[in-house]
Amino acid sequence: MLSREDNELLTRVGPGTPGGTLLRMYWHPISLSREINDESPTKFVRVLGEDLVIFKDKSGRFGLIADKCAHRNASMVYGRVEERGISCAYHGWLYDCDGNIIETPPERNDSIMKNVKTTAYPVHDYIGMIWAYMGPQPAPPMMHYDTLFRADGKRKWLMHPNLNANWFQAMENSMDPAHLQVLHQEFIGKGKTPVSTTRGFTDDVESFDFYITSYGGLMKHRRYINGMEDAHPVLFPNILRQGASSQFRVPIDDTHTMHHRVFFYPTEDGSEPEDAFDPEITFEKPIKEDPSKSHPETKFILHSVNSQDQMAWETQGPIADRTHEHLSYSDRGVVLLRRHTKEMIERVQRGEDPIGYQRDPNHAIIDTNVDDGVWQISQDRSGLAAGNATVDAEAAKG
Repeated sequence: MLSREDNELLTRVGPGTPGGTLLRMYWHPISLSREINDESPTKFVRVLGEDLVIFKDKSGRFGLIADKCAHRNASMVYGRVEERGISCAYHGWLYDCDGNIIETPPERNDSIMKNVKTTAYPVHDYIGMIWAYMGPQPAPPMMHYDTLFRADGKRKWLMHPNLNANWFQAMENSMDPAHLQVLHQEFIGKGKTPVSTTRGFTDDVESFDFYITSYGGLMKHRRYINGMEDAHPVLFPNILRQGASSQFRVPIDDTHTMHHRVFFYPTEDGSEPEDAFDPEITFEKPIKEDPSKSHPETKFILHSVNSQDQMAWETQGPIADRTHEHLSYSDRGVVLLRRHTKEMIERVQRGEDPIGYQRDPNHAIIDTNVDDGVWQISQDRSGLAAGNATVDAEAAKG
């Protein structure tokens, strides 16, 4: 179990919190690019406990600024975009993409324009998403993970419903290989029947191992009694790399989380499709009877691996109370994640770069073993077809 103080340390994400300061050192996907367009040029977003507005000015630039105007606190969601930025609908104060105030109607106030800025963060329009960096300047380059930067394949985004739970609950699940054989037993059996619903397919696993990779991945490795092995990483701090996909768990605030997943499918011949960086976008169907409510006011529809995972994450509570848990030997990966996150928080507090933070904009693409993951998916599909079963194979090894 954790102390109350450590639980707060790992879960709180707002401005000035140790955990929030760590998370602000990384780029996060916060919105589909297509949702901000000429007809609808602004969008409200809450990220890491901050209320913000994404906008696209008439010169085609994206900006991300505080929702409240620095003048009288009216929402910038209703601002009017211009060539130079966005103008508050209330009195017309005009902001550029860097948060500078460049006009102050009805008068010109040089003192305000010189000394006042609104909160603004760098954004990057990439592979169909708006990415935000909310940490200290200068902003680092994005990490060149293979699923995001390789040109020899196609991509698609799957947009999951937001989680009514803290982001760290989803990440702990990613370092918990033992749940696969029990929680997801209906979807991974390939036509087999488990010995009991209590054990599921637990007895198929010989051992678990955990280690940290050179590029900052927290690897979980399963060895099965039939000789098969499976390994895939958590890319610190909030990406699960599994199969063909990278799952992003972006904190909205302390008790809500965005959940996005991008798939990358390499071409067999190594060719580079023209639409390699223009992904298809799909949306998961609802996974709760009333999607607007939380447990126990609504019931989960357990129709997929992801819906089972989200049930497990959300029913722990908005922020899991880890002072009342009882960990076992199979929870070693969860313990590793907690210790590693705490170490990275302490590293940032000392003014050092955390793991997975890159300063070289020309660094090489990072191989997260996506090719083996895609191969494994194809094998799973073959086995499932033979067993006359159905499963979302891309998400079956959570």
